[in-house]
Amino acid sequence: MMRIAVTGAAGNVGYALLYRLASGAVFGPDTPVILHLIELESAMPALEGVVMELEDCAFPALRGIVATSNPNVGFDSVSWALLLAAVPRKAGQERGDLLAVNARIFKPIGEALNERAASDVRALVVGNPCNTNAYVAHRNAPEIPADRWFAMTALDHNRAKSALARKAGVSVDDVRRMAIWGNHSPTMYPDYRHALIGGRPATEVVGDEAWFENDFIPEVQNRGAAIIKARGQSSAASAANAVISSVQAVRDGTGDDWMSLGVVSRGEYDVPKGLVFSYPVLSNGSTHHVVAGIEHGSDAQAALKRTVDELLAERDGVRDLVRG
Repeated sequence: MMRIAVTGAAGNVGYALLYRLASGAVFGPDTPVILHLIELESAMPALEGVVMELEDCAFPALRGIVATSNPNVGFDSVSWALLLAAVPRKAGQERGDLLAVNARIFKPIGEALNERAASDVRALVVGNPCNTNAYVAHRNAPEIPADRWFAMTALDHNRAKSALARKAGVSVDDVRRMAIWGNHSPTMYPDYRHALIGGRPATEVVGDEAWFENDFIPEVQNRGAAIIKARGQSSAASAANAVISSVQAVRDGTGDDWMSLGVVSRGEYDVPKGLVFSYPVLSNGSTHHVVAGIEHGSDAQAALKRTVDELLAERDGVRDLVRG
């Protein structure tokens, strides 16, 4: 029996995600699941409607639902915590202001997970700014090992793969070794120089350095804002799909391909220890590690420094919310 907590469960991303969790599409049809759905008290009526719909789907894998506004109840005995909820950024709001609001949400989340979750719990932070929110939650959960915490950059990873596939006129299955480095923000570095298309370097297949610099990188970095402008709402279905990509990479393994995940740095590539930083990761389904031995040119090194500096500034802004 797998107990899975989802915060912000009545929101758009939650609505796109829950039915796939309940159907067995994520953990397998033979793995019974109990969904722990956590919402603000004000959103509990909407969550009640979501629960009714889940019940009406009659999914054989769904063996129970806990719907609550109490994190201590919601996180009790869960093996996965999918942390979607965060206050959305408003027009004209500075990123630092958003960070201050949301980091305070993730402090009690970390504390509740530390006290109530199962001993094998893994947590994926989706609510933005997800890297630093993951840092805050992790630092308030000292009993949960650092390698159980993840921030979601799989959406950026998938966007980058799709952009390369469209440009090359191939299937996304032909694009491999994509990597997103750093923060889930416009400072992220989509590393096209190590990507492969059909087994060949992406730079060789596309053969247009100006496109990579002037089109590809800005598109990936600003795709979320472009979607908000186009549809009036932030990414929901693609974000839910990226949650699933992240969970499956950790749980089922990545094979010999890479997945981009924000993980707690151990100092790889000179990133300060403790930052939650997106790296290319390999997983065998039980353990995972950052891909080693990747060499970066001067432009990539400068890009990595920008995103590290941003994460350090965010870390400094939440010092009063972390233990130790």
